Amino acid sequence: MEATVAVEWILACYADDVPANGGACVKLKDEQIAVYNFARRGEWYATQNLCPHKQQMVLSRGMIGSAGESCEPKVACPFHKNTFSLLNGQCLTNGSYSIKTFPVKVADGKVYIGLA
Repeated sequence: MEATVAVEWILACYADDVPANGGACVKLKDEQIAVYNFARRGEWYATQNLCPHKQQMVLSRGMIGSAGESCEPKVACPFHKNTFSLLNGQCLTNGSYSIKTFPVKVADGKVYIGLA
């Protein structure tokens, strides 16, 4: 039997606040969250903003793109280029790191992040 986790959808920002094919940082409760507008794919993602490699709040400024034959969406840390899956947070360049990911929905020009 699978446990269900209640998600609270919180208004993070307006869609226009996040650059196309880029990211922005929002603070929700006590957490800095990077929100990504992957316009080339028509998709939105959210992760923790903290890069676990050097403990810097920089992932919202990272470059987004696709990895491998599966074209998995990813973000690269702007300082040390570790890349993380935007789907599950696993580091694609160093297996000892991972980041939190959050569900995202966009409605009526507003971006909502789901927090457990």
